[in-house]
Amino acid sequence: MVTPNLPAIRALRPAWNKGRTVGQKRPLQPKHVWAIRVRLELAENHRDLALFNFAIDSKLLGCDLVKMKAVDVMASGQIKERASVLQSKTQKPVRFEISEGPRRSLARWMREPIMLGSEYLWPGRFHERLHISTRQYARIVREWVTSIGLEASAYGTHSMRRTKVTQICKKIGNLRAVQLLLGHTKTDRAVRYLGVELEDALAIAEAIEI
Repeated sequence: MVTPNLPAIRALRPAWNKGRTVGQKRPLQPKHVWAIRVRLELAENHRDLALFNFAIDSKLLGCDLVKMKAVDVMASGQIKERASVLQSKTQKPVRFEISEGPRRSLARWMREPIMLGSEYLWPGRFHERLHISTRQYARIVREWVTSIGLEASAYGTHSMRRTKVTQICKKIGNLRAVQLLLGHTKTDRAVRYLGVELEDALAIAEAIEI
């Protein structure tokens, strides 16, 4: 008697998102930004302060942020006011500003002994790892948000990316500007990314008189 081929039986694994909050991560509010910034300054954590400030200003995806090199942000020994990077996801360049505060924190971080001869802005702690990983970056972000009493599951690395553009959108309502800053190819992606709803769109429209 021929035994029919039966599908393999696999043990059920718990869902990867069991017990987690999924969906878009919330952007930080200005009061959260200042609270984290003050804590890092008081702790004299120069690496994290520079990373935090740079993450908000650059609005980069975590995979691009961790691979940033010193030459990407420095010229003639000075931190650039504007820089650009080739996005690994789209293979298209995106430009971003580096404000005065982030420039100061970056310059301070660049003077640390660990940065002497380092090619990467955020070098790894071990010789075999040239720069911090995206997983390490996610852990660092989690430490930042929990240090000021926020729920870790509601925030993540995308929170850093969304923080500044959310404020820009609220203040000027220019989705085209947000699209360019995020490096999105289409405006509707920026709309979905920011979670712009009808009420937001109406508020923008009401603020403009013709």
